[in-house]
Amino acid sequence: MLVVMGLLGAAVLVALIVTLGHANRQRDRALELQAHSYDVMILARTLSGTIARSEASLGRYVISGDKQLGQLYFDEWLLAGTQIDRLDQITNDNPEQQPRVDRLRAAYDARGRELSLTALNTRYGKNGQALARYYQGRKAPTLIEINTTLDTLIARERALLDDRTAAALGSVERSSWVAGVLAIFGVLIVLGAILLGWFTIRAVGERATALADAELERERADELTTAVAAATAELRVQEAKLRQIQKMEAVGQLTGGIAHDFNNMLAVVLGGLELARRNLASDPASVRRHIDSATEGANRAAALTRRLLAFSREDSLKAETIDAAALVAGMSDLLDRTLGDAITVIVRDDAAGGCVRADRVQLENAVLNLAVNARDAMNGRGTLTVATGTITLAAEQVGRCAAGNYVTIMVGDDGCGMAPDVAERVFEPFFTTKEVGKGTGLGLSQIFALVQQLHGEVGIVSAPGEGTTVTLYLPRAAELVALPLPTVPIAMVEPIAPTKPETLQILVVEDDPRVLAATTGALEEIGHHPIACDDPLAAPALLAANPGIGLIISDVLMPRQTGPEMIAALSPLYPHVAVLFVTGFAGEVNVAQFGGHEVLRKPFTLNGLERAVVTAMAAERRETNHRIAAE
Repeated sequence: MLVVMGLLGAAVLVALIVTLGHANRQRDRALELQAHSYDVMILARTLSGTIARSEASLGRYVISGDKQLGQLYFDEWLLAGTQIDRLDQITNDNPEQQPRVDRLRAAYDARGRELSLTALNTRYGKNGQALARYYQGRKAPTLIEINTTLDTLIARERALLDDRTAAALGSVERSSWVAGVLAIFGVLIVLGAILLGWFTIRAVGERATALADAELERERADELTTAVAAATAELRVQEAKLRQIQKMEAVGQLTGGIAHDFNNMLAVVLGGLELARRNLASDPASVRRHIDSATEGANRAAALTRRLLAFSREDSLKAETIDAAALVAGMSDLLDRTLGDAITVIVRDDAAGGCVRADRVQLENAVLNLAVNARDAMNGRGTLTVATGTITLAAEQVGRCAAGNYVTIMVGDDGCGMAPDVAERVFEPFFTTKEVGKGTGLGLSQIFALVQQLHGEVGIVSAPGEGTTVTLYLPRAAELVALPLPTVPIAMVEPIAPTKPETLQILVVEDDPRVLAATTGALEEIGHHPIACDDPLAAPALLAANPGIGLIISDVLMPRQTGPEMIAALSPLYPHVAVLFVTGFAGEVNVAQFGGHEVLRKPFTLNGLERAVVTAMAAERRETNHRIAAE
C-alpha cells in the first residue's frame, strides 16, 4: 500500500510538476506575445508620426523653397520606409497582418510618387503648381489608405493582445484547477499545490507588471506626439524668418545679374544709336552698320528676357529638332564673352549632323551652366572643351537609359576636379561646393531634370587634380534640321506680313506712357489711326465716342484693371470689334487664357505689329461669319 501510495504520490507529484511547467511556458509565451503586440502598435504609431513629419516638411519646403526642409522631407520619408520594413519583419509570424503590411507598403510607395511630383515641381520653380498639388494631396486616397491601414493594423494587434491575455488567464485558471484536483490525493501534494499557487500568483503579478509597463509606453508615445507638435510649431516660426532672409538674398542676386546684363546690352543699343546719329549725314553706310549693331543689342536683350521667363517657367517651352553641333557652334561667341579671355574654348564636332528634340533655350542654358561651372572649377583660367558626338548605348549602359542611338554634348575642363563622394552628389538639389552666396545648388539639378525629361542621361567623370567631364546623352532625333541655326532670337525672326488691310481706327490701351507713345507711333507709321488710352477704365467712353473703332490693342497687366478683364466687360457690348493683346509676360501657347484672342509678344517690330493686326482682323471676320451663319 505504501508502495502504491508512494507511486501514486510520485505520479501526482510528476503530474503537478508537469502542470506547473506547462503553466510557466504558457505565461512566458503570453508575456512574449504581449510584448510583441506592444512593439507592433508602438512601431505603427511611430510610423504614422514619421509620415506626418515628412509631409509637414514637404509643405514647408513647397512654401519656402528651403533646401534644408526639402532634405528633411526626403530623410523623414526614407525613415518611414525603413519603419515599414521593420513592421514587415516583426509581423512576419502573423499571416493575418501580412496583407495589411503589403497594402501599407503599396500605399506608401504610391504616396511617395505623389509627394515626389510636388517636390519636383518645387525644385524647378513651379511653386504655385506644387502648392496646389500639395493641398490636393492632403485628401489623396493613398494618404487615407495609409492611415486606415495603420488603424486597422493597430486595432487587430490590440485584439490579439486581448485574446492572448485572456488565453494566459485561462491557462492560469486551468493550472489552478489541476492543482486543486491533485491536492485531493494527499498531504504529500499540498506542498506542490502551494508551490503551484505561488507560481500562479507570480505569473499574475508579472502580467500586471507587463500591463503597467505597456501603459507607461503608451504615455511615452503620447508625450512624444506632444513634443513633435511643439517642435513643429517652433519650426514654422523659424521657417518664416529663414524664408524672409532667403527671399532678400535671392532678390539681391537676381537683380544684380539682370542689371549687369541689361546694362551691357543697353550700352550697345545707345552707343550704336549715338554713332548712327553722328554719321547720319556724312556716312550712310556707317549709319546702317551702327543701327544693325543697336538692333543686335536689342535682340540680345529680348533673348535675355525670354531666358528669364523660361527660367521662371512663365514662358512656354518649344520643342524643336536641333542640330547639336550647330547649336554649340552658335554659342561660341556667347561662351567667349561669358567665360572671359583667360579661358580657351575648344569646340569640336563629331556628331555628323546628329539632332535632338528639345527646347533650344533650355538646352543652351544647360550648356552655358556647365561652362560656367567649369570656369569656376578652373578659377577663371584654363581650357574648356565642348564636343558633340553620337553613340549607340545598350540598355542601362549609362544610368537608366534605354537602348538606342544618342547624341552626346560633352563639356570638359582641366580644373581642380572632384572626389568620388562629391561627384556622386553634384546633381542633388541644393548641393553645392561653392561658398555661401556663390551658388544655390540648383543649376546642375535643373540640367539633370531637363535631360531626364528628354529621356536621356547624364554622365560625369572627375578626379582631384584631373579636371571634370560632364556628358549629356540625349536621344537622337530621326528628323534632320533643314535650316541652319538662326543668329538672332527666334521671337524676332518674322515672316513678311501679308497685304495690309484698309486703314483702321484702333484703340490702344496701355498704362506705360512710353510704350503707349511708341505703339501709337508704330500704328501711324503703318497707316492706321490710333486712339491712345492710358487707363482701361476710360476705354468704354472712348469706344462710345468713336463708333468707327474696329480693333482694340491692349496690354495685359495694368494697375486698375487687367486687359482680359477689360475685354470681358466690353465684348458683349462691342462683339464686332477685334482684339489684340500685347504683352512681354505670357507665352504664345497661352492664347486660350485670353479668350481666344490674338497675342503679340513684346518687343515687336513694325512688321510683326502689322502682321498681328491683319491676323486679329481676319480672326474677327471669321468669328462674325460664324455668328451670321448660326443665326
